Amino acid sequence: MEIRPFQRSDEAALIALWEECRLTRPWNDPRKDIARKLAVQPELFLVGTVNGEIVGSVMAGYEGHRGWVNYLAVAPRARRRGHARALMQRVEQLLLERGCPKLSLLVRNSNPEAVAFYRRLGYAQDDSVSLGKRLISDEVG
Repeated sequence: MEIRPFQRSDEAALIALWEECRLTRPWNDPRKDIARKLAVQPELFLVGTVNGEIVGSVMAGYEGHRGWVNYLAVAPRARRRGHARALMQRVEQLLLERGCPKLSLLVRNSNPEAVAFYRRLGYAQDDSVSLGKRLISDEVG
C-alpha cells in the first residue's frame, strides 16, 4: 500500500470508503469534514492506495498539547493486511516529528473490533469522560 497526502480529486472515492466502513453520520457532513481538514494541517490527512485505488485513510491533528486521530478506515476487502497499522504508524511518526507527546482517539462503544485493534497497537483506555458540544450543525436533511 502506498500512503500519500489526500488530494482534492480523492474526495468522492474517500467518502465512498467512509460510507462502506460506516464512519459517516448524519450530523457530520463528510464533505465539510474534508474541507475543514484541508484548511488545518492538511499534511496530516493521508490516504492509502493499492494499484491507484483508495483503500484506507487517516486524519490527524495536533494543537500543541495532544494529537488526535479521526477517520481511520480500511476497506473491508483490504483488511487484515497491515494497512491500518501502516496508516497509524505513519501518522504517529508525523506527529512525533512535530513534538506531539500523546495521541488520543475516540472509538464508538458499538465497535469492539476497533478497540481490540488499537489495544494491539499499544493504546489503552484513558480515565476520562468524553464530552462534546456542537458549535456548527452539519445535519443533512
